[in-house]
Amino acid sequence: MSEKDFLAKLKEHQGIIYKLVHLYASGTEDRKDLYQEILYQAWKSYPMFRGDSRFSTWLYRLCLNTIFTSQKKVSKIEYTDAGLEDRLAGEDDSAGDSQRLYQAMRTLPETERAVVSLHLDGYSNQEIASILGITPNHAGVKFHRAKQQLAKMLNDI
Repeated sequence: MSEKDFLAKLKEHQGIIYKLVHLYASGTEDRKDLYQEILYQAWKSYPMFRGDSRFSTWLYRLCLNTIFTSQKKVSKIEYTDAGLEDRLAGEDDSAGDSQRLYQAMRTLPETERAVVSLHLDGYSNQEIASILGITPNHAGVKFHRAKQQLAKMLNDI
């Protein structure tokens, strides 16, 4: 595929990057750095994209691998910032619900956070398992446990 095709696909699926960057990084500079690193890794890895899976699935995997690798380099990223003000400013009351959900999701362990995010985007347990390198059953169990934790956290708020 050409550079033009890559840029078009990346623009079409940039929401995946934004969402994951906001889930895993706090602070404007951390988010910018992580976003740039993901774009760099995508650009570098795109020639190896064979098309065996959907572009969005490949991009999710690349994003999560980049995020997890970045976190290993920098001891831990703190999740204190709500992080969605830029994208949610001016929206209706559902924006507050979204912010609370994202805040609650940031407290989950990284794998559970990824499983919930993928489920919210409509991926099946089989696809999630493939992206994260776990079994489909394990993906389902992690999703069920994460839902329970999120429900408890959101009810306590």
